[in-house]
Order: sequence, then structure tokens, then C-alpha cells
Amino acid sequence: MNHVVLLGDSIFDNARYVPGGPSVIEHVRRCLPGGWRAALLARDGAGIAELPRQLDQIPADATHLIVSVGGNDALDHSGLLLHEPAGSFAEVLARLADIREQFRRDYRAVLERVLGLGKPTAVCTVYDAIPGLDPVEATGLCLFNDVILREAFRAGLPVIDLRLVCTDAADYSRASPIEPSVVGGGKIARAISRLVTGYDFPAEGSRVFS
Repeated sequence: MNHVVLLGDSIFDNARYVPGGPSVIEHVRRCLPGGWRAALLARDGAGIAELPRQLDQIPADATHLIVSVGGNDALDHSGLLLHEPAGSFAEVLARLADIREQFRRDYRAVLERVLGLGKPTAVCTVYDAIPGLDPVEATGLCLFNDVILREAFRAGLPVIDLRLVCTDAADYSRASPIEPSVVGGGKIARAISRLVTGYDFPAEGSRVFS
């Protein structure tokens, strides 16, 4: 029996933001073929530092791992992007380079731990069509998505590019615009289902799903 496990943050753990509607994990369970199961280990508010704790909870019968993390790490740096003074453009770039390098180290370390489990794995980018997202913050997300894509391609992993999945305002929750709505959650779940049922791990190498 196939068993899909969702790891990461509130992109997957969005139940509190869709009151009365199906959450991402519920959508995934509905989208998967008969006989498949899905489990949620992702937690609202989790950043890259919390992934090792989730990895320790992965059930032995898990067959596919889907990782969506990075949005909260980007959010942690939004104050610097929007409010910190800088003496020159070069200083700004230097700070951004430091942020990117730290996330790269952390993301690579976690991804190596995930791959060490020997289970088919896919990762997600961080979406950027959030209603009201400041253009500076949207630009800052590019740093994190660049890391995610480079590390995924380096490891030969498939990617669900959430920037291509959640493209409309209706894809985001009214309760909190940075979270998926029922509509957005359904799109994410269908992308997950297409990946795990239609991708040949690991023979196909990196491939982008949307």
C-alpha cells in the first residue's frame, strides 16, 4: 500500500485557515487512488529548523515524502527586507547573500537527512501570488526559491512549483492570506496526486509539476 507523508509548514497544515472546508490533507486523501493513504506531519508555523523533528515521526511504511518549507524562514527576514536601513546597494546585496547562504546550508542539510531515509521525495517552492504581498517581499522570496530549486535539481528530485499552482487570489485563505484556501488546497492536492502517481522515481530525474 502506498503511503504519502506531507512534511513542512502550513502550506500543508492549513485546517485552521479553512473553517468548514477541506484542508490540504483532506484534499490529498480524496485525490489519491483507492488503496493509497496520506499522513500529515507538517505543522503550522514550522521553519527549516523544525524539519528534523518531523523526520523522526515518519512512519516506517511511508512510501512518498513531500516537503514544503521555506515560507516561514522568508517571513522571519521580512523585517530586514522592509525596514532595515542600508548605506549602499552593495550593502543590501551583501545582506541578502548572507540570508541566502544560511538558508542554503540549512535546506541542504535537511534535504540530505530526508534523502537518507531512502524514500521517494519531492519538494515544493514557496508561492508568491499572495494578495497584498509587498513587491519587496515578493522579490525576497526569489532568494529562497532559488535555493529550493537548485538543491532539488542537484539531488535529481521532482518539484511542485507552487508559484505555478496557486496563481489566483481565490487560492489564498481569507482568514490569513499567506495560507492556502479550500480552492488553493485543492490545486496543491491535485499536483501532489499527479506527481506521486505519474512520476517514475527516481528514473525521470528532476521534473517540475504545476
